[in-house]
Amino acid sequence: MITLYRKYRPQDFDSIVGQNHIKITLQHEILSNKTTHAYLFCGPRGVGKTTIARIIAKSLNCEQRKEDSFEPCNKCKSCTNITAGNDLDMIEIDAASHTGVDNVRENIIAVSRISPSRSKFKVFIIDEVHMLSISAFNALLKILEEPPKNVVFVLCTTEVHKIPATIISRCERFDFKRMNVGDIVKRLAYVSSEEGIKIEKGILESIARHSEGHMRDALSLLGQVIAIGEKEITQEDADIVIPRSDLQEALKLIDALSKKDASRGIETVNRLLDDGIDLKKFVGDFVELLRKMMLLKINPSLSIKLGLELGPDIEEKIAELAKSLDLERIVLFIEKFIQAKNDLSKNFIKQLPLEIAIVSLSLGSESVVNRVSIPSVKQNPRIQNIPESSGGEFKKDVPESTSQVTENVIVSNQRATELNVEILIQKWNEVLAKIKKHNHSLSFILRVCEPRNIEGNKVCLAFKYKFHKDRMTDLTIKKIVEKVLHEVYGTPLLIDVIVDENIEAKENTATRNAIVNNQHPDQITNQSDSPDGVDEGSTVNDKKIEDDKVVDSLLKTFGGKVVE
Repeated sequence: MITLYRKYRPQDFDSIVGQNHIKITLQHEILSNKTTHAYLFCGPRGVGKTTIARIIAKSLNCEQRKEDSFEPCNKCKSCTNITAGNDLDMIEIDAASHTGVDNVRENIIAVSRISPSRSKFKVFIIDEVHMLSISAFNALLKILEEPPKNVVFVLCTTEVHKIPATIISRCERFDFKRMNVGDIVKRLAYVSSEEGIKIEKGILESIARHSEGHMRDALSLLGQVIAIGEKEITQEDADIVIPRSDLQEALKLIDALSKKDASRGIETVNRLLDDGIDLKKFVGDFVELLRKMMLLKINPSLSIKLGLELGPDIEEKIAELAKSLDLERIVLFIEKFIQAKNDLSKNFIKQLPLEIAIVSLSLGSESVVNRVSIPSVKQNPRIQNIPESSGGEFKKDVPESTSQVTENVIVSNQRATELNVEILIQKWNEVLAKIKKHNHSLSFILRVCEPRNIEGNKVCLAFKYKFHKDRMTDLTIKKIVEKVLHEVYGTPLLIDVIVDENIEAKENTATRNAIVNNQHPDQITNQSDSPDGVDEGSTVNDKKIEDDKVVDSLLKTFGGKVVE
């Protein structure tokens, strides 16, 4: 049994659907006898790469082609042999099953050195050329650099990024595109009429959409539909084979949202769930339609160039719905449903995120973040114009919780704005004292750092050694420091740590000697502050055990040992 895509494979340039940018170039090259020795056809599957390669072989070797024509006659012996696939001068090689260098040497290099048996050109068509090994590519490169006379190579691939640049540079490259729905429908209608099958245009459009621009897939799907039907294909017959399209349901949901009909929207979602539809896939189609509408609102030409081809019927409905929605609302729909799609797998009630999005959009309410996150007084005239004595009036308009959040945000932002390096340094001893309660060794690390600057809510701390930076970037340590900074300066602050080897060591001699003598630096202070230097010795001795633990912690943190 011959499948439709083989039976109706184009045999000349005129029969090829789409790819006009490639057809026109090749036609002029054939007419002017300026064909190159190597072509690279790259693009998705089922869009005509191998088909055009065979037509090139026909046109170059056609015995009856007219001088003012680029089309093969399809009647001479050379054309009929190529159509049948048994011409000796057209060699098709599947690189996926001939990946090794030995295959390239035997099947390509050795054969190319033999003159064509009866044709003008020997044509090599290498499918899935990206599957060749590196050594095979190296061997192929040599023959592409110095090709024998009357030899043409056509390399076809779906993954051009896997082909070495040296190979690409020696070929004339053509990038194939996926076909639009209109072109596919025309071809399917032609095949259906040739087969004597009566089929509705809507069914053909549905087939074209599900083929996603791949002609071979569309013809395969049409073959399945024809196989189960009679001479007249109904929608019921097509539904057995064609995967269900939810675009109509997506359009209904957009219509419900445009009219703020939450009830109809929720019913649509739950009906789809009951029918076993994958809600994530449905939301993907829904967002694709909204994107099409967004592009249409911005510029109709963008919708044609960048939007998914959906067929005349769907396109007409999209244009009609777009009239009832402004661009801002369409963008809001997209944002809400993208968020809902991400939340679908997180809820025990699967459809709940979509229902919340529908209700929210139908009510026209903004997100909670937009309602309460007010950056400053200047950006909110309502707050700005309220006198200090009229706090009661403010509470009438804004809920108490929202008012409190707004006030906290304003105060926090004001404090962050007022904070600078001078204030940071003035209170640094207070920071060290509070840090000491959480982690003794951490306070010693912060003694040798240099607060550099503060931008917004981010404080930059510079250290002389990298191991200090590594210690500060530990998540637990970083959390402690940022918590203390918040307590001291009254605003949430984040730390950014850098290394600067030019920083001078800030530890004084007394501090270093204290550590060496197994004493805490505070002991030096206590002794020097006493009148005779020994009156507070008992207090120091009481701290001895605790201080020993501190030194042990320092040694574990920084390494080293105590030297007598």
